[in-house]
Amino acid sequence: MPEEFLEALAGRTGPAERKAPSRLKARVYTALLAAQSPLLSLSKTPRLCVFEQVVRIAPVGERLKSGNPCRVCHARILAENLANPPIWWPNCPYTGFKSS
Repeated sequence: MPEEFLEALAGRTGPAERKAPSRLKARVYTALLAAQSPLLSLSKTPRLCVFEQVVRIAPVGERLKSGNPCRVCHARILAENLANPPIWWPNCPYTGFKSS
């Protein structure tokens, strides 16, 4: 039911009205990740940012590898508070939210 309402609402807006600020996108992404806990283990994830790679190869248990490294990453904080955060490393999900 909520999905149908949101799709109907989106259908009534023009393309220019559908753009969201990068900070809002980052906060929504963080909230979605928090709701999905625990995540798929990093040892089974194909595309990883540099910090996820470190956790994946570290000699730690699956419980830690199923955690969300973004919760303690400075990229999340930058993305949630700056419109164009200085995040440049590959495969960081927050990099894709930057304003053009």
